[in-house]
Amino acid sequence: MSTPIPREDRAKAGVLTMFFAVVFFTCIDTSAKWLVLAGLPVMQVVFVRYFGHFAYAMILYLPQERRLIFHSEAPFRQALRSLFLFGSTICNFFALQSLPITVTTTIMFAGPIVVTLLAIPILGERVGLRRIVAVCVGFLGVLVVIQPWGTEFHPAMFFSLAALIIASLYFIMTRMLAGIETNATQQVWSSGLASVALAPFAWAVWVWPENGLQWLIMFLIGGFGMMGHILATVAHRWADASILAPMVYSQIFLAAVAGILVFATYPTIWTLAGGLIIIASGLYIWNRERQKAPA
Repeated sequence: MSTPIPREDRAKAGVLTMFFAVVFFTCIDTSAKWLVLAGLPVMQVVFVRYFGHFAYAMILYLPQERRLIFHSEAPFRQALRSLFLFGSTICNFFALQSLPITVTTTIMFAGPIVVTLLAIPILGERVGLRRIVAVCVGFLGVLVVIQPWGTEFHPAMFFSLAALIIASLYFIMTRMLAGIETNATQQVWSSGLASVALAPFAWAVWVWPENGLQWLIMFLIGGFGMMGHILATVAHRWADASILAPMVYSQIFLAAVAGILVFATYPTIWTLAGGLIIIASGLYIWNRERQKAPA
């Protein structure tokens, strides 16, 4: 059995790795939207995403880890991390039943702010006022992009707020388990528990794909999930959660590219304007860490 790799202070590598994780997260969202538009039920798509992740993780890690792949040095915290990931997906699904996607997306992109603030009491990370301000400025850029102005309050917003907090706790737990658990164990636990919980709901609404392309996307979405979370786990071993959090904002630009290439939808002027704000925020945080790092 491989041993957990200890944490390392490699902030720049961690930020770059987190960016590529977000690339795969965008591939997950794009694939999911394409499958739903093709006529597959949402719960089936969510299940395929997690079960595919679990299957690929077993293929990748089982030959080396064998049965010990299921062994956890911190089973309670590992179970919490897995449930946080699964719970955020479910809460977001319920929120989308009643709320426009602009509202849920805006709330979820507040995640870097929540992660930065939660990292202080939970992880004991030292976060300066300038970094907090930079994260908040980045969130303002998200608001400019999404334009949720004038939306009336709906009780379903509580589901979206719950998804935001639970997803933030997932990234906090990922950082907390860095250096304690192997990447293999974290991938198998997070995807396996979700697959078991979702299986009965997915089977109840199951629709078989109609063509080869639908089958291909169904097989790929799990791989996107595995790669994204493997990279996110490595990134959190290399850098503090509060440093990595703003990289989530880059998904706005990646989603815009996916929208053009896959769905033939183009970004508006507000997307470009908000994007400049978000880039400025991210570059400021990167530069601060570069200046603080030892030569």
